[in-house]
Amino acid sequence: MSIEWIVKIVSENWEMFLRGAGTTLWIALIGTIAGAAIGLIAGIIRTIPVPERGLKKVILAVVNFLLSAYIEFFRGTPMIVQAMVIYYGSALAFGIDMNVMMAALIVVSINTGAYMAEIVRGGIISVDKGQFEAAQAIGMNHIQTMMNVVLPQVIRNILPATGNQFVINIKDTSVLNVISVSELYFLTKSVAGNNFRYFESFFVACVLYFVMTFVVTKILRYFEKKIEGPDSYAIVGEEIQPAR
Repeated sequence: MSIEWIVKIVSENWEMFLRGAGTTLWIALIGTIAGAAIGLIAGIIRTIPVPERGLKKVILAVVNFLLSAYIEFFRGTPMIVQAMVIYYGSALAFGIDMNVMMAALIVVSINTGAYMAEIVRGGIISVDKGQFEAAQAIGMNHIQTMMNVVLPQVIRNILPATGNQFVINIKDTSVLNVISVSELYFLTKSVAGNNFRYFESFFVACVLYFVMTFVVTKILRYFEKKIEGPDSYAIVGEEIQPAR
């Protein structure tokens, strides 16, 4: 490895590297937020109590089957294949001329949503059943129980997993180069192809990926600690005097 070449590559192509890193962060951020919303909705639906009979049972059975098929398919296939199917397949099968950035956001969002659906479902199941029973005892329906009792706890509990998914998405956006998305990996290939210094070029990309994931991880850890609150709590106010 030549330090001189690394300095030369960075000085001549820093704008491309920064543009690629910015695109990577943008796709990962939007994909994680949209995927978390998809997973939250899917997780809530999959935990709705199914009645013993009636039309509601049939509807929930169909919806749960479709959600299970969606989750299993997108968790069981690589994102690089999903990108090819959604971008090229939509054009060949349905004649949809999709923008590459839109295709990238769709791929990352629905892929993240499949994983987040299971994370949310696990978070809901982990809540003590006594809280569901207490909510029902005071007249709350399933939606009210979720909004007022369960979801505030679930969101707090799944925040580390959501942050981890964001970090994973930062790295996994590299597979989107197969549909020519101008993210960091794609632009690094262009830089390496221009100067034929593949090792040095991808070393710079490696450092940028590490910096992004490291900084994002530290920021998420900071917010996790803020949500958790202090380790010890002190009662604020005047000290209670003993009765005489």
